[in-house]
Amino acid sequence: MKMLNVALPKGRLGEKVYQKFEASGYPCPSIKENNRKLIFENDEVGVRYFWVKPSDVAVYVERGAADIGVAGKDILLEYEPDVYELLDLDTGKCRMCVAAKKGYVDNPKRPLRVATKFTNIAKEYYASIGRDIDIIHLNGSIEIAPILGLSDVIVDIVETGTTLKENNLEVIQEIVPLSARFICNKTSYGFKKGQIDKLVANMAKLMEEEK
Repeated sequence: MKMLNVALPKGRLGEKVYQKFEASGYPCPSIKENNRKLIFENDEVGVRYFWVKPSDVAVYVERGAADIGVAGKDILLEYEPDVYELLDLDTGKCRMCVAAKKGYVDNPKRPLRVATKFTNIAKEYYASIGRDIDIIHLNGSIEIAPILGLSDVIVDIVETGTTLKENNLEVIQEIVPLSARFICNKTSYGFKKGQIDKLVANMAKLMEEEK
């Protein structure tokens, strides 16, 4: 049996997703041990898991270090990796939104200053509505940008909206709903199609049963 290499995002989402793999017939008991290992194998079911930074999952899959992986739709939209997206796992749900200070009114006579980590998503969204923008790429806490007058609005992931409320900001537009997606390396899909299709079918069946 060929070993399936699976890139899981570190953190809460990855732990949730691993439970889905386990329930679908791909357990790896050693992954639950309290240690600092990053790679875990179960030869019996032919699976090897490894933990990586969530934003790196698509890189590992696209370049073939992983056959399959789980990545947020935000990563897939922002970086557009050359991978197959096989299944919406219906978990890790949130939204990509435009937010601004409460009561903000847009001045269409000048470019809109947009602070974001997601520059490609922001550019595509504003291009689709024909609005000129000035992108300000930030890596840290985006919410502070409009408060300090660095930007007019932000484009960011919103889960509960609590952070926005606490900083006197509000959602003014939802761009796209987000969730975790099951992705696959294109070459791996050619060589391991049977195994991957079986795993996807098991996952889909499990999700249907959970509804």
